[in-house]
Amino acid sequence: MGDGYETVHSRLVHENHIMSIRVEQVRVPGGQVAERDVIDRMGAVVIVALDDDQRVFLLSQYRHPVGGFVVELPAGLLDKPDESPFEAARRELYEEAGLRARTWHTLLDLRLTPAAMNHRVRVYLARDLTVVPDDERYELGQGGEFEESDFRSEWVALGEAVGRALAGEIQNDAAVAGLLATAAAQTNGWRPLRPAELPWPPRLVTEQAP
Repeated sequence: MGDGYETVHSRLVHENHIMSIRVEQVRVPGGQVAERDVIDRMGAVVIVALDDDQRVFLLSQYRHPVGGFVVELPAGLLDKPDESPFEAARRELYEEAGLRARTWHTLLDLRLTPAAMNHRVRVYLARDLTVVPDDERYELGQGGEFEESDFRSEWVALGEAVGRALAGEIQNDAAVAGLLATAAAQTNGWRPLRPAELPWPPRLVTEQAP
């Protein structure tokens, strides 16, 4: 583990195809041992799709843990072994929004709830959009299962979307971060933006480069 922290015992208490939960004993600098619950969740990608009119594509989906619909961005898990995060992002934009993009950048790398979860999320910015032709298009609300069969989508001006986030109307963490980062990047003339195809997983700033 490094930096004076050592896992001395780990016990698996739950596991499925998306996540696992472990109870671990961690020796901290100074010799004390602390117990920590660790949720190890599959990585994910999120896409801010921005059109030529500076509108972003938003969707709402029912999320059972919070008991209601949550406004989000197109997103998906990295659940295909042979698919890179960038390839997953392009697929999710196609499936959830019926869009393709000519210009892609990496916008953010996020660690969600790092006190309890090892969940990595990469947020992409997709621009120069084209609509997938009807004869190719994945029909929203018809191809998904369960909650994904009830997507509700809308195009919203970027400034309005940021305002909705600041007003507490958009609460999904990656969506809020992605919208605010897009607005900041736009203000800076889209400088600097990182390439879309970057190594995965992203390193913590305290980790040494290979």
